[in-house]
Amino acid sequence: MEIVIKLSQFLLSLSLLIILHELGHFIPAKIFKTRVEKFYLFFDVKYSLFKKKIGETEYGIGWLPLGGYVKISGMIDESMDKEQMALPPQPWEFRSKPTWQRLIIMLGGVTVNFILAFIIYIGMAYAYGDSYLNNSEVKDGISTSEVGKELGFKTGDKIIAVDGEKILHFDEIPMKLLFSKSALIVRNGQEQTINFPVDLIDKVLKGEKRPFIGLREPFLVASVPDSSSNSKSLLPKDIIQSMNGVTTKYADQVKDFLETNKNQTVDAVVLRDEKDVPVKININKEGKLGIMTASLGSKSLEKLGLYKFSTQEYGFFEAFPVGITKGANQLIGYGKQLKAIFNPDTGAYKGVGGFKAIFDIFPSTWSWEVFWSITALLSIMLGVMNLLPIPALDGGHVIFLLYEMISGKKPSDKFLENAQMVGFFLLITLLLFANGNDIYKAIIGK
Repeated sequence: MEIVIKLSQFLLSLSLLIILHELGHFIPAKIFKTRVEKFYLFFDVKYSLFKKKIGETEYGIGWLPLGGYVKISGMIDESMDKEQMALPPQPWEFRSKPTWQRLIIMLGGVTVNFILAFIIYIGMAYAYGDSYLNNSEVKDGISTSEVGKELGFKTGDKIIAVDGEKILHFDEIPMKLLFSKSALIVRNGQEQTINFPVDLIDKVLKGEKRPFIGLREPFLVASVPDSSSNSKSLLPKDIIQSMNGVTTKYADQVKDFLETNKNQTVDAVVLRDEKDVPVKININKEGKLGIMTASLGSKSLEKLGLYKFSTQEYGFFEAFPVGITKGANQLIGYGKQLKAIFNPDTGAYKGVGGFKAIFDIFPSTWSWEVFWSITALLSIMLGVMNLLPIPALDGGHVIFLLYEMISGKKPSDKFLENAQMVGFFLLITLLLFANGNDIYKAIIGK
């Protein structure tokens, strides 16, 4: 059932984005009386799952879910319809229209993508508000993984600024750190600066699956196998409060205690059903308890008095500037990601993913809030990617149209055909690389 929910969200989001993007081309084309021969969701290589002709346009659904397209008469595109282009230009064709009209038609798709993202963020601000954790609430500092330690962090550090910018909300820190050069921290009451290597992203990608920095949380028992020596003493949902009289407020404190008390039986106190319960715990020779652990949600962390999360609600008109700001920040953030990907020194290209990576970001339970958040981000990604100056993408067509407007000279059909082929092979290469990365990560388990 979980796979069905993930797949449903993936296909719904992808379909919505493709249809609206192609409508962005379709509507101005029709306004400028340009004939649109096909409007397809997914690609109809050899055959279609569904098709119906209404007026001069064939509407359909293809079987290959790698995107969608509109086929506009008199335009050199992925269809490579050389026979049509060999005929004299007709008034209803794309090539017969003024340059400014062709430019609007080509920019229509990405314009819709960006507008859609901003509308979603505005709607989410109004419907859900904002939930966040003020950085000042992280009084005992962060938790860090081995990668975080390699970068210079220690558990208990308080991150107060990234690249000179003061951090107000803790939630912003992980993404800001990925594309930063330094962080200002407080360690043992003293301020100090941590400088990061240029390949910070590569180090994070090679590290553990869990975040390289996060909140310090209690040691929560998720499950206890029957084979565990603690199957009689520990229960799911127990929270270890102390061991041999030593307070263990956080999971990292429990792990440190276990590491120094291997192969021992110790007295402990666990929080069980909101009551302190004394138990005896067996630590094996590896310094483990033979159990599975889990993280607590924000409500549970707040109930335990560890953090106080904030919620900000917005009225209808208040939601507009909030949503626009969030959309702009996501757009800037994605621009930074692309810049890092195209810089080989960062190693960010190793994290590029294909359709499986997109599929994996959808949760296995249905949440409209998460669905719209992911869809808005994907809409920005689709808009930015389509603006790249690669022939066969909207950005490539825009570059040639701008050249025509500035120089007054139109590139020849032969040049455009060759450029389209080069762009097509570039896109295939990028597609193979991204999805090859997915396969590689699946094989090595990362």
